Amino acid sequence: MTATSVTPKTPDSAGRVRVRASRLVLYTILVVVTGLMLGPFGWLIITGLKTTPELAASPVHWLPDKIQWHNFADAFTQIEFLGYARNSLVISLIYATLVTLSSAWVGFGFARLNAPGKKVLFGILLGSMMLPQMITLFPTYLIFAKLGMVDTYWPWVLWGLSAAPYLVFLFRQFFAGMPRELEEAAIVDGCGYPRIFWQIFLPQSWPVLTASFVIAFTWSWGDFIAPMLLLSSDRTTLSVALMTSYVTPGGLPVNNLLAAGSVMYVVPILLIFLVAQRGFVAGMSTSGLK
Repeated sequence: MTATSVTPKTPDSAGRVRVRASRLVLYTILVVVTGLMLGPFGWLIITGLKTTPELAASPVHWLPDKIQWHNFADAFTQIEFLGYARNSLVISLIYATLVTLSSAWVGFGFARLNAPGKKVLFGILLGSMMLPQMITLFPTYLIFAKLGMVDTYWPWVLWGLSAAPYLVFLFRQFFAGMPRELEEAAIVDGCGYPRIFWQIFLPQSWPVLTASFVIAFTWSWGDFIAPMLLLSSDRTTLSVALMTSYVTPGGLPVNNLLAAGSVMYVVPILLIFLVAQRGFVAGMSTSGLK
């Protein structure tokens, strides 16, 4: 009886070529899409480094002849940049913190509690996401005016305590996937549902908490209509100040200073996302996209 030698299998060279070609196509698409997404921000930076005649030149003057770094300093000093940024930061932190916690509590109720009409209420909640902001903004303005809350930060407190439908959906999806044994063991030990939420479910939901906080902070930081309508010029946010302050005596916008200020306005959001990137991605992948 003779032993037969078994030759090891070698990877198919044609298959490897196909894999490399598909990866090359994929990476090319990713680079192109990334360039398209970063293109407007890059053009904003270039605009902030140009002179006014270069912005008005025809044909388009793509790059500045001499970089005008002082545009950023002028944009910072021409208005109370830090003061308006502080107003935006206070409003965004208040709203993001409150709406994250209130949305988590509502999402916990939809995910773990049973009550008649729960599915109908959840459907109405999701349906409210289809309403444009303008439909509800003016009625709420009239309510805040009657309550004497115009030119205060109380509207953002009340909005934060009211939860947000999309964030409720994220928390509901996450809490619905948690093991039922955790809840049952806590009930056997004598815990009520508020304690179960605060001590068991909420600490486990840090990815969704991070994602919700970043989303809510971005909403409030980038909001223009509500601060424009509810706040005076002293209490208003940075987004409103950017659009109303960089103008000539004739009322025309000074586009290079506006672009430079807009770049500085976007930087905090980018820093927050970079710091919370891992939790943000994990929260989206374990809840809303499940």
